[in-house]
Amino acid sequence: MPSSAHPISHVFVIVMENKSYAQAMSGPYTASLANQYALATNYYAISHPSLPNYLALTSGRTWGIADDGYHALPACGIGQQLKSAGVLWRGYMESMNNSCFNSGYPYALKHNPFAYYGTYYGGSCPDIYSTAPLQSDLNGTTPWLVWITPNLCNDTHDCPVSTGDSWLSHMVPEITNSAAWQQNGVLFITWDEDNGAAGNHVATIIVAPNLTRHTTDQAYNHYSLLATAEDRLGVPRLASAAGATPINDVFR
Repeated sequence: MPSSAHPISHVFVIVMENKSYAQAMSGPYTASLANQYALATNYYAISHPSLPNYLALTSGRTWGIADDGYHALPACGIGQQLKSAGVLWRGYMESMNNSCFNSGYPYALKHNPFAYYGTYYGGSCPDIYSTAPLQSDLNGTTPWLVWITPNLCNDTHDCPVSTGDSWLSHMVPEITNSAAWQQNGVLFITWDEDNGAAGNHVATIIVAPNLTRHTTDQAYNHYSLLATAEDRLGVPRLASAAGATPINDVFR
């Protein structure tokens, strides 16, 4: 059952790409966040390749998908939940300069899970934007769920860890300087999957106000992150998130 330990609060999610726990933590800025806030040291992705992990993070299931192709799924997911509940949310996809289906490289449709969820979107992507309006949204009416997907270079899919680390060093302060984050908000930074050589062990960093340096070796995965987000946003947990352990111990 969802936890009522926290009132509704702003949730920020950044998903990086294809790096093991050790690789991710080699970035100096990333490591500094882990040293200042909280780090889940026993966190695992769900599957390979990218897409099923993004679906797990947003709907609590992989739908049996084992590739990165386009699959028309039912109208569902945390975005649909929040929309139905009247809770403002937005996904920000870096380099999406046309539409979610037609934007070219370095945008990747497979890293935009919300585009897969059925007739709700009617062939378009309401609530999905490029990252261009993010700064003004952070300084104005900030959505309760802010999902951020960097482009294929800044998420380290096609570029080295140093590139993603540098991108995080600019993006994270924009979030932590916002009133939405400072008023009981939380930022989760995770990696969709490892590099194929670490048993899908990935890093997940939890950045929240007044959160002192903390590490947890509790077993977590992408369903845990979804469960935590849904609990904080006041909506029921979806599918496998229902039985997942939420990431709450770092706040105690």
